[in-house]
Amino acid sequence: MELVNYEAGKPIELVVREFGIKAKDVIKLASNENPFGTSPKAVKAIKSVAANAFLYPDDSYFELKNALATKFSVGATNIIIGAGSDQVIEFCLHAKANSKNAVLMAGVTFAMYEIYAKQTGAKIYRTKSQEHDLTEFLEIYKKHKDEISVIFLCLPNNPLGECPDAKEVYKFLTKIDKNVLVVLDCAYNEFAKFKDAEKAIEPSEILKFKNTIYLGTFSKAYGLGGMRVGYGIADEDIINELGKLRAPFNITTLSLKAAIEALKDDEFVQKTLENNLREMIRYEEFARERSIEFIPSYTNFITFKLGNTNASEIVQNMLKKGIILRDLKSYNLNAFRITVGQPWQNDMVFEELKQNLK
Repeated sequence: MELVNYEAGKPIELVVREFGIKAKDVIKLASNENPFGTSPKAVKAIKSVAANAFLYPDDSYFELKNALATKFSVGATNIIIGAGSDQVIEFCLHAKANSKNAVLMAGVTFAMYEIYAKQTGAKIYRTKSQEHDLTEFLEIYKKHKDEISVIFLCLPNNPLGECPDAKEVYKFLTKIDKNVLVVLDCAYNEFAKFKDAEKAIEPSEILKFKNTIYLGTFSKAYGLGGMRVGYGIADEDIINELGKLRAPFNITTLSLKAAIEALKDDEFVQKTLENNLREMIRYEEFARERSIEFIPSYTNFITFKLGNTNASEIVQNMLKKGIILRDLKSYNLNAFRITVGQPWQNDMVFEELKQNLK
């Protein structure tokens, strides 16, 4: 009864139904999906195995695990596959949290951490800072060492976009007791690494910390949000324990093939990252010209914080024009989040925002 529903970004279908706008005219920049869609190689691969949809996938995920192991210089036995990285988050909490302990996270961060934690009955501790202040994290941890069993660091952070340097994160990890599981949610790490190498969390480095797990996803840079494929990389002991919570065949035959091929399409990912950084600069300039507060982002989205202007009203007005942004009122913020799109999409956002911000 105390749980709240996670508020996902509005789907295109809702805008079509409510406002009578044709689906082809709707621009969805609310859920941080890849604006270029899906890798052509992945699309071809999905079609090639569509006739095998009646077959369960290879439950060992041998080919995908080995491809990830090669990419990140880790062992295949250090990897667990999930239906999105969200599912691995759920595994972590059900493995380590219960009504006798607590979970620590940032003041504003991915809502599913708290939702999954509450399912276990665990207490929630948050930093007063909205962003990741690792000094404050450490202070709270030391004060409640006997309670805290799981710590979440969202690197870069969703929905704010900020990200501490990797060396600060590694230093933080050395100060956490080995009985505490530290979850590094790195869903946007590809974008952070491309923008600033100092932000890059390397899975091979994470394996040096026996109580830490790195989470990655195919939903963002790889353009497979609808396929639901994520992964965790950690010490083999952690992977073995989490594996006990994984249902068999937890991703689909089509998802598995799509992820394997998407991982090979470096050209598609490079185009995605280059466009994101170039267009992010345009959003920052737009905000500065209008004195809009924003947090420098290391993701594929940017969050605009508004002062006396009602953010929800702007989001609703944009919706009527067929532009879907993410209202952050569920995070108790008078702000909205914009996925960085292709240039023509961003042009339309700028034009409509200019009208709404007058």
